Amino acid sequence: MTNAVVWISDSKTPSGEAEVPLTELALDAFRQQLAISGGGQYLFPSEANDRGHQKSFKTAWRATLRRANVPYFRIYDLRSTYATRLSAGGVADEWVTQLLRQGDAQVFKKYSQMKLQMKREALGHINREANEMQDSIGTLVVN
Repeated sequence: MTNAVVWISDSKTPSGEAEVPLTELALDAFRQQLAISGGGQYLFPSEANDRGHQKSFKTAWRATLRRANVPYFRIYDLRSTYATRLSAGGVADEWVTQLLRQGDAQVFKKYSQMKLQMKREALGHINREANEMQDSIGTLVVN
């Protein structure tokens, strides 16, 4: 918490083991969850199984979306949204790959699905601005 990073030590792949920087919002959420968890070994403890920690968030995720009146979507889809927003915000693909904790940039391409749509929207924006400029400077006459 001092350095505002979380260490992911258990992952399916070696590239998944990493330090992940936390924003102020994420850091605050971690602090709140630590207060709830009682300072035990696990951030999400559970007495419902012999491992002592939460194994699945499917039920909690569905309930959260229902209470927020948000149509269901898989929690895993947030990964694609995260990658797309980073990319749309101008973050270099290499950094996005690292923030997703992926070893291969090709995997990033799978998660950042909205680039084509963002390009279309940008072109539409340019066209709208060009049309507005044309109206303000008059009609172009071609000989």
